[in-house]
Amino acid sequence: MRIIFMGTPAIALPTLERILTDGHEVVGVFTQPDRPAGRGNKLSAPPVKELALEQGLPVFQPTKIKTPEMHEHFRSLNADVAVVVAYGRILPRHLLDTPKHGCLNVHFSLLPKYRGAAPVNWAVANDEPVTGVTVMFMDAGLDTGDIAIRTECWIARDDTTVTLAERLSFIGADTLGDALKQLEAGTLPRIPQDHAEASHAPILTREDGLIDWTAPVAAIAARTRGFQPWPGCHTTLDGARVSIWKAKPFSGTVSAETLPGTVVEVSPSAIVIACGDGALAVEELQMEGRKRMSARDFANGLRLSTGACFISALGQRAAQSNASE
Repeated sequence: MRIIFMGTPAIALPTLERILTDGHEVVGVFTQPDRPAGRGNKLSAPPVKELALEQGLPVFQPTKIKTPEMHEHFRSLNADVAVVVAYGRILPRHLLDTPKHGCLNVHFSLLPKYRGAAPVNWAVANDEPVTGVTVMFMDAGLDTGDIAIRTECWIARDDTTVTLAERLSFIGADTLGDALKQLEAGTLPRIPQDHAEASHAPILTREDGLIDWTAPVAAIAARTRGFQPWPGCHTTLDGARVSIWKAKPFSGTVSAETLPGTVVEVSPSAIVIACGDGALAVEELQMEGRKRMSARDFANGLRLSTGACFISALGQRAAQSNASE
């Protein structure tokens, strides 16, 4: 089949590779423009562009996609179908209707659950046991199109967004490969979504990563896994921002009278911090402006001991409010 591929980050690469392996003709690859990155702010090409150029595919990086020129360019490629994987822009209806069979989207959740920009992050952050991949026919709504195929995937207890997204990227490639075979044979189903069952996965903000130590420990632990690599889960110690990269619920007991955010134990393997209903065993942290380090090195460097207090989101807001009065 003649296919237009639209994608930008590394999570889209296995699908593009699968399309090529299956012998389809990729008539054009659309990806985001190069962006400044790194300390020197040098222009960096998206991973999809790099792979496409390696494969000798025509690459297009339009800054605007709702123009007549873009529509004519899209039409001129005479594609049977467009495949979209984390492209990063909402396609207008006239582009969706241009390929012969429309546009198929590889979405990394079990639609209608987790529509939106960050489905993998929120599935992990909300401590879901299962997620998956949906290949759907795109329409003008936000992930509201008819479902073609869904494939489930278990979320491991130690999965982060990074590890789960990598696994889902290959599941998505296989699912899309099956969908294209069925599309070519005229047997690909179209199942309308139950909009009443929809939930949303909005784009992440820095505020999402601010830890509320009064929350249940399971919720905090899940967020430390779900908000990687950005915005990360962060808190405050002696006025300095601290990011928490690896943590799990503490198996021991903590007095219900202990103030959330208080360090209740410092061991060679973890800094144990009281939460709303228990404690979090933090194994890897990062002080602002410094490198990530083990709990042991962090505690030794600061001579951290029991009784020290990390400020919770609620406590930080209260302190800011009192300071402004």
